[in-house]
This record gives sequence, C-alpha cells and structure tokens, in this order.
Amino acid sequence: MIIIIVGFGYLVKPNDKSKVLANFSIDMSIRDIAPTLNVTGKALARELKLPIDVSKKKSLKALGVAPDELQHVTAHLLSHRDNLLKYYVYVALVLGGLVFLVRLGRPDLSDVKHRREWYPRTFYIVSLMLSVIVAGFLLGKSPNPMESVVKVFKSMVGLYPDPIAKTIALLFFIILAVIGNKIICGWACPFGALQELIYSAPILRKIKQRKLSFLLANTIRAGLLAVMLLFLFGIIGGHKGTVIYHNLNPFNLFNLDFETVSILLTVIFVLLGAFIVYRPFCQLICPFGFISWIIERFSIIRVRIDKDKCTKCGTCIKACPLEAAEGLVYIKSLPADCFSCARCLNVCPVDAIQYSSVFKKGITLIRPPVVKGKSIL
Repeated sequence: MIIIIVGFGYLVKPNDKSKVLANFSIDMSIRDIAPTLNVTGKALARELKLPIDVSKKKSLKALGVAPDELQHVTAHLLSHRDNLLKYYVYVALVLGGLVFLVRLGRPDLSDVKHRREWYPRTFYIVSLMLSVIVAGFLLGKSPNPMESVVKVFKSMVGLYPDPIAKTIALLFFIILAVIGNKIICGWACPFGALQELIYSAPILRKIKQRKLSFLLANTIRAGLLAVMLLFLFGIIGGHKGTVIYHNLNPFNLFNLDFETVSILLTVIFVLLGAFIVYRPFCQLICPFGFISWIIERFSIIRVRIDKDKCTKCGTCIKACPLEAAEGLVYIKSLPADCFSCARCLNVCPVDAIQYSSVFKKGITLIRPPVVKGKSIL
C-alpha cells in the first residue's frame, strides 16, 4: 500500500523546474516573471531587494537588476515551489507509522512480561532515515510543515497570489496531525526526523535525562510566532513582508542552500543541540510545532493511559524525552508535545499505556480536570 501511494505520486509529479528557470532574463519585467514563479509582484520585488511598490512594468535591467542576481532569486523562489510527490511520501510515512503503532509494533496476545520486545526501534529508525533521505535530500525542502504555516500568513499580506491553495496545504498537514497524534512531525517531517536520529545516538545519556522545561520552550515558540506576525503585517517596522523565519529555516539544508549566515548557524546549533536536547527546533522554534501542539487535543489516534491500571510508578515519565507522559499521568491541563515516538509504549509494568483510537472502548482514560462543568481540554 505504501509503495502504491508513492508510486502514484511519482506518476503525477509536475514538470522539471529547470525548464522554467531558463526562460527568464533581465529584459523582462516583474509582471512578466512573478506569475511563473507563483508569487506576487511584491514578493519578487522584495526578493530582488527592490521597494515593494516599485514599478512592475519596467524591465529588470532598467531597475538595475543584474543577470546573476535574477538567476539567484528565481532559483531560490523555485526551491519554495511544492514538489507534489512529497505529499504522497508524507502520507506513506504517516500511514506506515500508524500501522506500526496500532498493529504491528505489539504482537496480539503478547504477555506484558515480554513488553521489551514490543515496538522495536529498528522500524522507527528506518522510517526516520527514509524521511531524511527521500522527503529531505532527494525531494528538496518544499513542501514541509513549517513552511505551510508561513506561506498562509505570507499570502495574507500579498506575497503569494493563492491564499486558498496555501491554506489547503496547511490543512493537509493539520489533518495528518489529527489522524495520528503529531505523527506528521514525529515520523514524516525530514528535519524532525534528522533531529530524532541524532538524539537517538547512544551517547551523553546522563545529560539527556534533563528535560527542557515545556513551559519555557512553548513560551519561546509561541512568542517567536507572535513576533513573526507583528513584523510580517508591518505592526513592527512599519513595512509588511518581513518574515523572520526566513533567517531560521533549517529546511534549506535539504537543498544545500544557506543563503544567509543565520540559516547555516541555525542548522549547526540545532543539530549539535539535538545530541542532548530532544528535537530543539521543534520545541523552541517551529510554528507548525506550536499549532500541532494545540490540535493534539483533537487527535484521533494517540497515546492513552488507563487510569484504572496506572499506578503512577513513573516508568513512562522516565522513558519520555519530554514532559508529555508526565502531563498525561498527572493530568496536567497543558501537557507537553507528544511526537508518537513509542518510547513509553513498551515500559509500563502493568500495561496501562496503549496507542489507540479515542473511540476504542475498554480503556478508562485519565482525564484533565474539569472547570465549571467543562473539560479544560
């Protein structure tokens, strides 16, 4: 099934971008070029370091744009065009993860005494490697979950001509995150997968036992998104169109395109930090990480704890690289992100943890506290 999904995607993939790139020259105007790149004239002017209200009818030569600069900018903008095949790869990786977590990872009728044999890490590691290699380096940086959020907001200020298409792309990732709890981030996102692989290296284990405070990390992540919106809409700076995530975009790694020093430094610091901190970019920076954390409340298939069995021994809390398991066990109103990594699924001595649908019967859930007759979550 997974091979069929990817194979179908390959058959319907769009034409090569290089044919488009060869047709541009500085004798053309912004109005001539922008539609082909699927951006607005404002966006192209901004990338060319021209005022966004510059004449869109004049030739680029008349506006002082050099051929090399045009080639660089058009190549950069083309790198942001979605490779449709990646959507099928994302679906295949998510589907594979769900099948493993719900069915294959735990043999039917297996005794809890053999729980250490459940959910072998090899399958997860192979899936992560496929994400990095195929959804990352082979297919390039776009589309990706982080970019889907940014493009929606950019379309609102006129930097993209098709806000509906950008919204649909974001909804695609949100739907995958709802079907399986943040599974698009945990199993399919290539940069998330790369961080997971690095963190999984069997070194510095004592340091890894110290977890980053979720309250601190989420405050930074939410604050960064808020600041980005203030700059993008011109509330700060007075000029619309400034996207601070452009200077922090680690997905450029998959195109080997480090257009600014800040991008290169972001990649270096995040990947080094991933040896001791679990998914630092996902926790601290990624806007889709923040949005998917919010919609975890509505995920259909997720980690579930049976309150009638749970003894609060803390084994799952110790196994979890974040504060997610702690939030579930101790009924925190705002638990940390759960990336469906399966680390907690084979450690419970009383078999109180399952990865299953919220509609599955037979589990008495630990629920969040109730305020004024309504669940907080």
